[in-house]
Amino acid sequence: MPGYCGGNDASFNRAKSMILFAIATSVPMILIGLAAISGGAWGWLAVGYVTILVFVIDRLIVRPLENADPEAEFPAATPLLIGLGLGHFALLALALWAVAGPSGLPLVERALVAIASALVMGQISHPVAHELIHRPARALRWMGRLIYSSILFGHHASAHLRVHHVHVASRSDPSSARLGEGFYRYIARAWIGSFRAGLGAESRLSMGRDRGILRHPYTLYLGVAALMLLASAMIFGARGGAALGFIAGYAQLQILLSDYVQHYGLHRALRPDGRPEPVGPQHSWNAPHWASSAMTLNAPRHSDHHVTPARTYPALQLQAATMPILPHSLPVMAVLALVPPLWRRIMDPRAARWRAQDTSGETARDLAI
Repeated sequence: MPGYCGGNDASFNRAKSMILFAIATSVPMILIGLAAISGGAWGWLAVGYVTILVFVIDRLIVRPLENADPEAEFPAATPLLIGLGLGHFALLALALWAVAGPSGLPLVERALVAIASALVMGQISHPVAHELIHRPARALRWMGRLIYSSILFGHHASAHLRVHHVHVASRSDPSSARLGEGFYRYIARAWIGSFRAGLGAESRLSMGRDRGILRHPYTLYLGVAALMLLASAMIFGARGGAALGFIAGYAQLQILLSDYVQHYGLHRALRPDGRPEPVGPQHSWNAPHWASSAMTLNAPRHSDHHVTPARTYPALQLQAATMPILPHSLPVMAVLALVPPLWRRIMDPRAARWRAQDTSGETARDLAI
């Protein structure tokens, strides 16, 4: 079972892990910036980094599974989030200029910038915003909301906190994919369902706190989305609105894929009183692959996040014996989810075994096979 070290070794390992997070998340943003300004091969490198390179590193360079001390402090964790959050806004503005503005890039290079930007916003900006909305500091939560709102997905901030964490792995959570449900059926149900459920939860909370419509979170989400579309269209014309729509839509697709993969087919058993059992490590899928985990701020360590949502991302734990483990890395599984028959052939038997564990008497290690 993976453990952690103490003393100076632990401090060195914490510093090393933060450097890895910083490199894995900032390099693709730098590559996109170079692609937007200079064109050429930089666009291919940006797309290739997020897709092919990370996949190859995950496959070819095997590292032992390590867990940091769950009580350890990571002073650099929040500054990295802030830096990446600011980088997100700068990258979005630069990408819109490169794709729809007078950048001078040929069509193929504009397309590469758009695709790379959407990949980064779905796989890096999303984990950044996700971490921020879980932080107790109001300014950090606002930054997280603004990141989601800038990609026209602001309601996710409310739906994730008020609905997903409360009802995960139950029929009441629109973002938890059901056993046998293909991704293309899931998309509309999850997007519309989470929008409505988040709106209902925030409206009830607003009534309890006697908040007016201007202080309702959905006013911020919809207002920022409208301003983003309007500003893009005013500055870059119709192409600006289309570019924002493509980048935001592709980023949202990846966020939905992530939710789909990380909870597919898992279900909280009902207690005698009809309420679901407490959320446990068996209710989320995880992946141990270190390169994609570093790039996504340990998002594949999803079970521990749901069990201890206040735990910062470098300290998230992964125990392969007690947590459902995906057969491939999270980005690879997201691609496989786009082919529902293949996805169901791979995942349905695994999900069924985990669903049966409470009544079958099988051990968690047996179910992880």
